[in-house]
Amino acid sequence: MSLDSHIERVLWTKFQISKRVTELASEITNDFVSISPPPVIVGVATGAFLFLADLVRQIQLPISVDFIRAESYGSGTESTGAPTISMDLKLNVEGKHVILVEDIVDTGSTLFNLIALLKSKGVSSVSVCTFLDKPARRKVHFEPVGDGKYYLGFECPDHFVVGYGMDFAELYRNLPYIGVLKPEYYK
Repeated sequence: MSLDSHIERVLWTKFQISKRVTELASEITNDFVSISPPPVIVGVATGAFLFLADLVRQIQLPISVDFIRAESYGSGTESTGAPTISMDLKLNVEGKHVILVEDIVDTGSTLFNLIALLKSKGVSSVSVCTFLDKPARRKVHFEPVGDGKYYLGFECPDHFVVGYGMDFAELYRNLPYIGVLKPEYYK
């Protein structure tokens, strides 16, 4: 059975995704070209891995890349509201400019906690680059740190979406587009 048959409709095609990622990488490059030291790009595993890979290959700066793992969904479709950090950074980010790369911002709880963690590590600034944002579901307000910025790929309607790294119960990450998962596959 094809995974495509599990999708109600496609919201963003691989071509739309590619174009927007190129635009985001250009924005980041322009914003950080004269900043020293160069930024550390921190991918929030696992959902952001495809977006992160595509993004960093197009940023024209001498960046460092690291990962952090924050889990707030488990195998469900609703955030628990209390994310746990199950894998911390390897790099020392003290005094550095950090760009957190997320697949999707939903309630805001994960970002709020990750920003607090980075602040405790003594970063100079924290920017957020999220592929999707669901402002309709926001429960927790978060702010970039210092001169940090908020980079947004697309604003997402309040549907359960998968693809381009985003999953349901670890499935569908490999879809090359963002699609709405049919309810019968997650209820």
